[in-house]
Amino acid sequence: MVAAALPLPTPDQAPDDTSGEERADVSLADRLYETLRRRIVLGELPPGSRLPEQRLADELDVSRIPLREAMSRLATDSLITAAPRRSAVVASWSASDVHDLFDARLAIETSAAVRAAQRSGGLDALDRALRRSEVELRTGDELAFAEANMRFHLALVNAAGNPVLSGLMRTISARMTWLFYLTAARDHETACREHAAIVEAVRSGHVRLAESLVSAHIEAGRHPSLDAMEAVLAP
Repeated sequence: MVAAALPLPTPDQAPDDTSGEERADVSLADRLYETLRRRIVLGELPPGSRLPEQRLADELDVSRIPLREAMSRLATDSLITAAPRRSAVVASWSASDVHDLFDARLAIETSAAVRAAQRSGGLDALDRALRRSEVELRTGDELAFAEANMRFHLALVNAAGNPVLSGLMRTISARMTWLFYLTAARDHETACREHAAIVEAVRSGHVRLAESLVSAHIEAGRHPSLDAMEAVLAP
């Protein structure tokens, strides 16, 4: 099942000096990004498949300008690879890619957990993200749960109050969603219980406990993820 698109910016959220036509292009680029991102995550555009710009523009009935913006964002998120004068290609996964993503998460999220526990406040967004993941767990929508799972981890990093850490986390968030969806067979209930324990440790200001819980939570998923992705991993 394809989840609903994320909310798009409204015109009154755009800069005052942006024309209506430019705002429409930005909004269309957002929709194109979400459409293509979901098709990649769901496997409708499988790893290694080529994405000729003109073919996509015709298929989606759009001009190339917003499509190029959407494709640029997909490349930044490492969902596609692009080269000059060549069609973009949907990114593949290797075992090294999975390890690299888990290593990046360990570095970012454990550091964030320490800082969030030291602050031990401003956790409303983290609470909402936890509740949302618990709701999506009951719906059985694997893509919706993958996205809610990613948003929980992003909210945890945001709770640190460090914009650099938050920016780094956003750069890997699309790959995280993709990996969470590809490993949907894993135990979501256990993941939600571990999330709740992390939130409680952060709220209580237990710095080392929060750090160790986050580290254990991430590491516990590394090898099960590799096992679950065996069929799609490139040699």
